[in-house]
Amino acid sequence: MKHTEIKTLGQLVKAGYQTKKIKDELRDNLRENIIAGKDSFQGVWGYEDSVIPELERAILSRHNINLLGLRGQAKTRLARLMVNLLDEWIPVVEGSEINDDPLKPMSRYALELIADKGDETPISWLHRDDRFFEKLATPDVTVADLIGDVDPIKAANLKLSYADDRVIHFGMIPRANRCIFVINELPDLQARIQVSLFNILQEGDIQIRGFKLRLPLDLQFIFTANPEDYTNRGSIVTPLKDRIGSQILTHYPDDIETARKITEQESKLDARQLESIYVPDLAKDLLEQISFEARESEYVDAKSGVSARTSITAFENLLSTAERRSLLNGGDHTMVRLSDFLGVIPSITGKIELVYEGEQEGADGVAGILIDDAVKSLFPKYFPKINKLERKDEATVYDELLHWFFQGEGFELMDDFTDEEYKRALDSIPALNQLIKEHQPDYSEKDVYFLKELLLWGLVSHKKLNKQRFTDGFEFKDLYSSFLKDI
Repeated sequence: MKHTEIKTLGQLVKAGYQTKKIKDELRDNLRENIIAGKDSFQGVWGYEDSVIPELERAILSRHNINLLGLRGQAKTRLARLMVNLLDEWIPVVEGSEINDDPLKPMSRYALELIADKGDETPISWLHRDDRFFEKLATPDVTVADLIGDVDPIKAANLKLSYADDRVIHFGMIPRANRCIFVINELPDLQARIQVSLFNILQEGDIQIRGFKLRLPLDLQFIFTANPEDYTNRGSIVTPLKDRIGSQILTHYPDDIETARKITEQESKLDARQLESIYVPDLAKDLLEQISFEARESEYVDAKSGVSARTSITAFENLLSTAERRSLLNGGDHTMVRLSDFLGVIPSITGKIELVYEGEQEGADGVAGILIDDAVKSLFPKYFPKINKLERKDEATVYDELLHWFFQGEGFELMDDFTDEEYKRALDSIPALNQLIKEHQPDYSEKDVYFLKELLLWGLVSHKKLNKQRFTDGFEFKDLYSSFLKDI
């Protein structure tokens, strides 16, 4: 059926068009995708065996859906991707406010137009991209916003009585007829407003003021909610929950590999950054590990969650930190360093909610702790594990390196070092070079310097070395050197 050639009701009927409800559209197109092995929710990672199967079952069951999860768990993205399961084009009565189906008109406007023009009734075509409506639930949302109200200006302009249903101004939900309608953060919606949704969900009709009005709306509702909101700001009233067919729990990525895919997909990077800055895979893993540490940290409120946006914005800041240093040094190309991770702290502090202990440490302090914890977690994957209970005289693979620091005055890594100065500084420690050669011999030259930094930071996190932050760099020293100097 070529929709561009069909412009009247008569032509539509002659073409054999069959009316289909939106939930049947979603169901039928999903069935085809499943049979063909096509991914209906492309670009959503980590939900392949959990959320997406449940969402597909809900669509096959023709349910209204509530996506329940913490912030940054792709709830709204899933809802928006459902648009791709709609038919590409559907016919509507031209000029209708509520997307009247030409074969099943329900508004007064459409009924009168069809009665007047019959088969010559003009129709237009609505693309699936225009069939998505979204409303953020805020305390100031009213029934009039969502459903509609009497419009006194329309009544005055048309010289109509308030008893005439033509004075009605339809709200967002009737205007979203035959569309997907998303209400984000449902618990924030006042209870009395939630009550106004009962009939729409159960019966598919609306009630406006005192009008005896029955509009069997055809809608696919998607709600999103955060468990934190249930106690902090509001809740979903029980009768409304009863009318939502499926409630699906979302979650954060289960592993670093999945988290990396999300970050790399969602990061908004300049092409020049991608060309001029080399990011070791280890640096990407460390960045994701910070979010994993935050979700388990005693300083961070677990009920609030740590959004996937934390890693995304942190990755953007990480590359910008390296880019700025390179520009200041007049260079075109550089590599990410572990010390560049100080540049991601502003991306972390704004996205974590702290408990009392975290407030005592301060947001910047907690962010620094999370970076150190991430280093400590990744350290055993690359270097021999450090035993907390090792004996005083027990030999370890790190003894030579620790002895180098004990004998020397320390080691400095400045923020503004050029790449040559940075490499020269790390190469100046023979024991460090030997450890890398023994335990990570296969790493490329581009990655080996990040590994060297990881080794130093890891020894600091295990309390084998001391690290001090200056205004423009770091100093690594023997753990007890300051005490010995005082003596």
